[in-house]
Amino acid sequence: MTNAATRMTQLPDFPSMFAELQATFETERTRSRAWRVAQLSALETMMSECEQELMDALESDLGKPPQEAWTTEISYIAGEASYSRKRLRRWMKSRRVRTPLLGQPGKSWLQPEPLGVVLIIGAWNYPLQLTLAGLAAALSAGNCAVVKPSELSPATSAVIARRVPQYLDPDCVKVVEGAVPETTALLELAWDHILYTGGGNVGRIVMAAAAKHLTPVTLELGGKSPCVVMPDADLATTARRIAWGKFTNAGQTCIAPDYVLTDAATEAKLVPLIRQAVTEMFGEDPAKSASYGRIVNDRHYERLVAYFASGDVVIGGQADAATRYIAPTVLTGITGDSAVMQEEIFGPVLPVLRIEDLESAIRFIRKGDKPLAAYIFTKNSASEARFLEMVSCGSACVNDTMMFMTVEELPFGGVGASGMGNYSGEHGFRAFSHMKAVMKRGWWPDLAVRYAPFTDKKFKLLRKLR
Repeated sequence: MTNAATRMTQLPDFPSMFAELQATFETERTRSRAWRVAQLSALETMMSECEQELMDALESDLGKPPQEAWTTEISYIAGEASYSRKRLRRWMKSRRVRTPLLGQPGKSWLQPEPLGVVLIIGAWNYPLQLTLAGLAAALSAGNCAVVKPSELSPATSAVIARRVPQYLDPDCVKVVEGAVPETTALLELAWDHILYTGGGNVGRIVMAAAAKHLTPVTLELGGKSPCVVMPDADLATTARRIAWGKFTNAGQTCIAPDYVLTDAATEAKLVPLIRQAVTEMFGEDPAKSASYGRIVNDRHYERLVAYFASGDVVIGGQADAATRYIAPTVLTGITGDSAVMQEEIFGPVLPVLRIEDLESAIRFIRKGDKPLAAYIFTKNSASEARFLEMVSCGSACVNDTMMFMTVEELPFGGVGASGMGNYSGEHGFRAFSHMKAVMKRGWWPDLAVRYAPFTDKKFKLLRKLR
């Protein structure tokens, strides 16, 4: 028997686990607001009480500095749970809608209800945030859930597996660790919803598996997020904000600026300012900086280093395989055909491509897949409006990078190849809820106009009532 076959035979009894969760859901335990509030409060408490343990795990997996780990992962989850908990009463209320004259006497409303048992497949680059933010949304909507953390971030996965059953209702929330065999087996089950965060290739596999059961999916898939810098931008601020967005988490961020589009004259001014920003943030030697992370594994390290040959290395370029360190690196002399432009970079390598003007930048972006995020730096309101009108993306930010993630009222998700569906705050509640359409009729009067036999008089009256 092959190792793969042996591995498959040793898998846990996922169908039984799934059946147990379904049975628990049928007890109606998760439907009450009290249960949902308790779970969200427990998630907040977990982030507080396990803070150091989580920071240590994130440092082990990705070399994340404590401040970065707290800001982008731990406090983010606590904030999501708190925001949802405080607004649950309003979200759970039925919402009245207009009832037309033909439906009178009557009233109509949307009534949110939980979907059932959901699967959340997390990602390795933000292994806490991109796993437990989805769980917070599922809990706020009153679902049972199975959480599958990424095996590529084993330390964080282990903490999630150990701590979640201690803080959350173990009858309603399960954690499954493992790799491809476990994920494959989980995808065979008839979930009520699947949230997957990761690459497009696996996203297609998830969607195909879900289609067998007509399971709805939310896919957050990333992509090559463009960053357009116009000549009129405040270039010093622009450089700092691009450097921050690109090199946070060593570039392993799905909404990081993937590449820069600007004209030749602006490039000549911008590149030295990015170099200065990198030095201000990480020092002369970022390898010694306590504020700079590492690449997740050897495979990604080798892939990223190979991109150096795509163009001219004008910033960085240093790398150390033993520690999986890659310096913040900027490449120029890049074209759309360069190797670095063929897939999402997902690392600290920033290509700069020259364009003539905004319209050529828009044409370049629109030739590719719709990105998860898009950025423009400009002081010109007409340029801003044109960019926002013509560039389709999951989220956009003007004069900064990634900061839309701080706005809890904004949805988070992609469009086209960068994903489908969204979550975060109330949008997460809705993603994991079914908005049931309800109409209630009064008994009198019961107009005969809609009943057969049909007559010209009834037809004329119906036209007026409509």
